[in-house]
Amino acid sequence: MKKKILSFYKKHKKSFIAFALTNRQFISFIILATLETALLSFCTLGFSENIISIFFDFSVILLLGSIGYLFKPKKQYVYFQSILCIITAICLINGIYYTFYSSFVTVGLIESLGQVNTVTDAVFDKLRIYHVIYLVFPICFYLIHKSLSNHNYFNYVSKIEKGKKNFSTMLLIGVICLSINIVTLTGTDISRLVKQWNRIYIVERFGILTYQFNDILQSAQSRLFSYFGYDEAAHRFIEYYSTKKDESTKNKYTDIYKGKNVVLIHMESLMTMFLNLKINGQEVTPNLNRLSKEGLYFSNFYPQISVGTSSDTEFTLNTSLMPALSGTVFVNYYDRDYISLEKLLKDKGYYAFSMHGNNSTMWNRAEMHKSLGYDKFYAKDSFDVTKENSIGLGISDHDFFAQMIPYLKEIEEKNEHYMGTLITLTNHTPWDGKEAYGEFDITAKVERINEETGLKETVVDKYLEDTKNIGDYLRSVHYADACIGEFVDSLYENNLFNNTVVVFYGDHDAKLASKEYNYLFNYDPVLGRLKEEGDVGYVPYDYYENELNRKTPLIIWTKDKKVSGKVDYYMGMIDLLPTLGNMFGFKNEFALGHDIFSVKNDNIVIFPNGNFLTENLYYNNSKSEYITLKKSITIDENYIEECKEYTEKMLQLSNDIIVYDLIKMEGANIKRETS
Repeated sequence: MKKKILSFYKKHKKSFIAFALTNRQFISFIILATLETALLSFCTLGFSENIISIFFDFSVILLLGSIGYLFKPKKQYVYFQSILCIITAICLINGIYYTFYSSFVTVGLIESLGQVNTVTDAVFDKLRIYHVIYLVFPICFYLIHKSLSNHNYFNYVSKIEKGKKNFSTMLLIGVICLSINIVTLTGTDISRLVKQWNRIYIVERFGILTYQFNDILQSAQSRLFSYFGYDEAAHRFIEYYSTKKDESTKNKYTDIYKGKNVVLIHMESLMTMFLNLKINGQEVTPNLNRLSKEGLYFSNFYPQISVGTSSDTEFTLNTSLMPALSGTVFVNYYDRDYISLEKLLKDKGYYAFSMHGNNSTMWNRAEMHKSLGYDKFYAKDSFDVTKENSIGLGISDHDFFAQMIPYLKEIEEKNEHYMGTLITLTNHTPWDGKEAYGEFDITAKVERINEETGLKETVVDKYLEDTKNIGDYLRSVHYADACIGEFVDSLYENNLFNNTVVVFYGDHDAKLASKEYNYLFNYDPVLGRLKEEGDVGYVPYDYYENELNRKTPLIIWTKDKKVSGKVDYYMGMIDLLPTLGNMFGFKNEFALGHDIFSVKNDNIVIFPNGNFLTENLYYNNSKSEYITLKKSITIDENYIEECKEYTEKMLQLSNDIIVYDLIKMEGANIKRETS
């Protein structure tokens, strides 16, 4: 084979050299564009996962490049540079986005760009120099073009170039390369490309350019031409709900809170792993630790967020539906008819309100909260926000809770029954309020041997001070916890919430890099270095450990502390509405989640990327692999397939409901079977 290639090269050597000399602009474009997409692939997916994606991108780039030959040589530069700038924008945006969300951007997010204004500090906090390296590629292409122009390249090429022939040749080569890619695809590959919800897998298999082009088509179909696919979506919707059995069963928590008020405390970026954690003997979250013992504490509670982060949590909690597969519900699908916690309680005579110290336009809450059924939204303009009482993105949690007390008093006086959502802010990245966070020592006092004297001495190791994100995050968490404690104290002082259930929940994980957690678990202050594999006390921290640690606190608490205990069942955010429904005596017929006290250990927690979690395993859909959570258990492959089918079915059904507004359009057509 090698001899044949060498022989072919020697035979056509002069032709290759002639082509290279007379097509330098085209070749430069192909090389630069391929290197740029390869760089993005390497920086996001890593070396081992990017070979296939690079070849797919190269095939697409050849096809795009061939079109340049339909222009005269002097005008080809404008075309090539325009395509290269588009590729640069794709790589730049996705490179930055991947740093935040470990995923790739969708066209639907363009409508969410307005959210960037309120989180500018958070964006810049995570920007790195390598994010803007993509700008080098169009600059290099410009310099190459300028050099060619100065050497009279285009006048010479104009006389000899056969544009149509070159177009046909390059198009054919591009098609051949693309065909080689296509014949290696499996049915699963094609299915995932069509469904578009497993973005990492699609980019790994098809490259960033095919992914982005496919996303444009998917977005156009679902948004601009939403009637495409409606019949199939409606059929799936009607079939599922018409044949769905009533899963609700009475248990010891049924109607336990019927007639009580309910207030939800949306705790920004608070994670379960930091409850009961001590630094230098001091609890990071002493107040949440106390509340978890006074109320019902759910220790395996997982948010199910996509690109909408906090807004996705609000949506999944309130509707028991999953986030949209493209874009965000709060921005892109706020005008749909959803059955929500607010509406279900309003049907029972409750007044519904929400409070947040940020702008009402953030995540389009002003409109979406109306759609969910809130009667009033107390946003930033309802509070006295000054430079002095602000931390990070806005009003501090301390002032937010303090200033809402008069509003809460008024609401209690005027309404026999009410429900509300209080959305905190301070613990949002960037965690840059060190002085305002108060004293929380994250250094470590340790004994070390003085190398000069040979004697033991007590020294202060910087410990968590040496890592910006995890150290500052811990300070912020400790501060947020203190504010929650102050708020609970104020409820007693002001005689509020005597007939109210308070639900504390973390909206999503902190989105810290794995190396930050590795530092927390494996830095040894005594040794003054990170422990390595083989060291005593070394804690392995891989992809699966990181995924399993994304859980957040969920505590259902009342002042009388009559209902308490620890619940270890695995549950997702979409399970909270049915669980509360069982407790408060209401039901959402279109909920995709389950009352956790009815389903118990049989629950499947699904995630927007196709991963899922059960009491037995965590499944990585991108790699089609899993880890078991019980050492003694043997996993049956049929069990895996059933869980995969269920996950895909629920993601598709939820997205159908959102995109096609099926509850409004088809809800009345559901004829439920009697069990």
